[in-house]
Amino acid sequence: MVNDPQIGHACGVFGVYAPGQAVAHLTYLGLYALQHRGQESAGIAVSDGQTITVSKDMGLVTQVFDERRLAPLDGHLAIGHVRYSTTGSSSWRNAQPVYRSVADAGFALGHNGNLTNTVELAERLGMLPGIEPGNIGLDSTTDSALVAELIAHEYATVSRSDGRDLEQALLAVLPHLAGGFSFVLMDEAHLIGVRDPHGFWPLVLGRVEGGWVLASETAALDIVGAHFVREVEPGEMIVIDASGMHDQRFAEADPKLCLFEFVYFARPDTNLYGHSVHAARQRMGEELARQAPVDADMVMPIPESGIPAAQGYARAAGIPYGDGLVKNRYVGRTFIQPNQKQRGQGVRLKLNPLPENIRGKKLVVVDDSIVRGTTTKQVVQMLREAGAAEVHFRVSSPPYRWPCSYGMDTGSRSELLAADLSVGEIRDFLGVDSLAYLELDRLTTATGASADSFCTACLSGHYPVPVPISDSKLALEIDAPASPASPASR
Repeated sequence: MVNDPQIGHACGVFGVYAPGQAVAHLTYLGLYALQHRGQESAGIAVSDGQTITVSKDMGLVTQVFDERRLAPLDGHLAIGHVRYSTTGSSSWRNAQPVYRSVADAGFALGHNGNLTNTVELAERLGMLPGIEPGNIGLDSTTDSALVAELIAHEYATVSRSDGRDLEQALLAVLPHLAGGFSFVLMDEAHLIGVRDPHGFWPLVLGRVEGGWVLASETAALDIVGAHFVREVEPGEMIVIDASGMHDQRFAEADPKLCLFEFVYFARPDTNLYGHSVHAARQRMGEELARQAPVDADMVMPIPESGIPAAQGYARAAGIPYGDGLVKNRYVGRTFIQPNQKQRGQGVRLKLNPLPENIRGKKLVVVDDSIVRGTTTKQVVQMLREAGAAEVHFRVSSPPYRWPCSYGMDTGSRSELLAADLSVGEIRDFLGVDSLAYLELDRLTTATGASADSFCTACLSGHYPVPVPISDSKLALEIDAPASPASPASR
């Protein structure tokens, strides 16, 4: 999928409560580990117990933050966010964390996922006291900002002696949200993690010296030296403060983790549902070799996402594994580039064939998925030009036929190659000698988890949560203030 330009990822979130530690630096490291989940913007919010400071900008984590930018972010708890846009365009004002100034210090929010009922939520917000109908006055065009505004209005009505105002405001808002959301939130004293009732997107809890960590993936825990405790359960809210950690359920759990976390999104060194992602991807390749064998000289991956499955395929098929393409490791993920022209140029910049490994050989080429297929076709053409005798394409997931409304940006169904084409027609379009996709039941078996614990909407068309008929990606594109001169705010 690294070569397919028309799928974007949900975002990455991170949170840490660790008095006495450099929480901004820990958050920086956590976001660096989650960079693959979003490359458009990065942001960190920190609390020193009295004031929340937010610093965010467009670009990669290493482009947004350096030692000079991190030094003023002093405090004992922090949250961070890396973004790929789903609802709301790619712009500074849509970068996260989102901040709202309520009570003494306010609160900040980071969101991984996409809501499916933004229109209803906006209408609800318009009916709240103090909001003029038709003018909800958001400072960005994201569903995350909409949630923050709803929480802010509830926050203003809460007055608790124990300081748990944000927690209570959340409990009033969460039942009204539909779709995919894994949140990290903070006020001046509390770190909160929330996962939607289906758990579409991962969120895990870890222990670090002197405190706690929340992260989208276990790999982010590893990089900050945190010990994995457990996954945040679907429909659960976890609250961390000076008294420790407590949890409570706001909705009944019906687990439906996005299956593409196993196929592509999550890092290979992450664990999901207690299973190694890398090992699962190798098993996908083994299943694919048993399902769709072929007489060939070499099995090669589309690097890097196709590597584990290609290794599994080669092992199960008894065909030598080899490299046919060299990846430029200093070019970002092609599919996640927001500009179409940049994405097209990125294919040639990113991958270059090894003619001496390819010439005259019958190749099995393995990738994790095909979405639009235009750049997959370019790769096949490169292999032909390099002298491949035959190209047999194997995909370690089923045909991608339906768009996602829960946090992947896949465009409309008309943009999906497999929406209306048969496997044979896709084979002809790509110009390959044969083509096979891994069957869905084999894919779920390879994960090691229960088949009914996944969302397979993009592959099966079965949506666990009803989705709007029209594309709501830009539903909140309203007039909003321009970016401030400084990307840091308090």
